[in-house]
Amino acid sequence: MKKIIKDFIKKSLEEDVGQGDLTSNACITKGTIGEAKLITKEACYISGINLAQHIYEFYDENLIFKSIVNEGQFVKKNDIIFTIQGNKHAILATERLILNCMQRMSGITTKTREFVKAVKNYNVKILDTRKTCPTIRFLDKEAVRLGGGHNHRFGLYDEMMIKDNHIDFSGGIENAIKNCQIFNKKINKEIPIIVEVRNFNELNKVLNIGGINRILLDNFSIQMTKDAVDRVNNLIPLESSGNINIKNVKKYAKCGVNFISIGSLTHSVKSIDLSMLST
Repeated sequence: MKKIIKDFIKKSLEEDVGQGDLTSNACITKGTIGEAKLITKEACYISGINLAQHIYEFYDENLIFKSIVNEGQFVKKNDIIFTIQGNKHAILATERLILNCMQRMSGITTKTREFVKAVKNYNVKILDTRKTCPTIRFLDKEAVRLGGGHNHRFGLYDEMMIKDNHIDFSGGIENAIKNCQIFNKKINKEIPIIVEVRNFNELNKVLNIGGINRILLDNFSIQMTKDAVDRVNNLIPLESSGNINIKNVKKYAKCGVNFISIGSLTHSVKSIDLSMLST
């Protein structure tokens, strides 16, 4: 089990269980064995099954977990996702954490799949963003991946992405790019450089400077995006971002961009309704 997952589970259980589950301790005889199943209450693309297994293993390694479906699989209303057998106290203590995680992750996976399907006939990748829930970005991004999407940078530490405030604070887009290129040489690395442009003036400046890995077209209209694709002419990969939704994503894909990033995949999540039932 990866450290990030183990730490997350530990802190989450400390938050919820604390010194013990008072209701279960009062109502249920210690050490008694039971069984439960997780079911869907609406159709969705399910995710978080592996995390659920990790949670059970962390809390009580004697619990018997049996997955019925696979991660990212489409499931119908009332389908059984998995069964869990063992100590009743352990099953109840972990129930809410598992439901909270899987409901959110499945919501992200389902929404991502909708976007991926919408652009399936175009050579474009759907990306997530850093607009995730703090401390559980790794879960949000895993849910995107299970929906057929692709992960953008995980944080400020793995790519350089020059945005509007960087440009303004640097005294212009040329300075921002050159400073990043100098930084790469200084540390003797080739960290990818992505540049966000707000208009054609900035786009032309980026093309003249060169030496970057991707251009992000920020809040460009459909027509502006078409014109930008023609202007760049495959010299540098292009990403569309800003105010893109399920109604217009296909139009952006038709323009010929290489990537489309969708912040709402993770910042506006509709959780999927799941339920844990004793059997």
